[in-house]
Amino acid sequence: MSNGQAVLLSVVLEANDDGYLASVPGLQGAFAEGDTVEEAVFNCVDVAKLILAYRAERDDSPALNRIELTPNTRMTMAIPVGVA
Repeated sequence: MSNGQAVLLSVVLEANDDGYLASVPGLQGAFAEGDTVEEAVFNCVDVAKLILAYRAERDDSPALNRIELTPNTRMTMAIPVGVA
């Protein structure tokens, strides 16, 4: 890992009639649908990245969880891989 920051997003996942809806609370417009859990989360992360890049261009940085990355940083993440 290089020095920098990791931005951590909390993603809420809900089942809907067409599959799944993923959203990021507190980040207006950050939501997406998918046929599978993985697709909904992947699409939502893409949307969130676009929103964050747009806001960064305007010096409008939302308060998100950030972790300083150093060569010794270790992170643990929970990633959904399916719904039973």
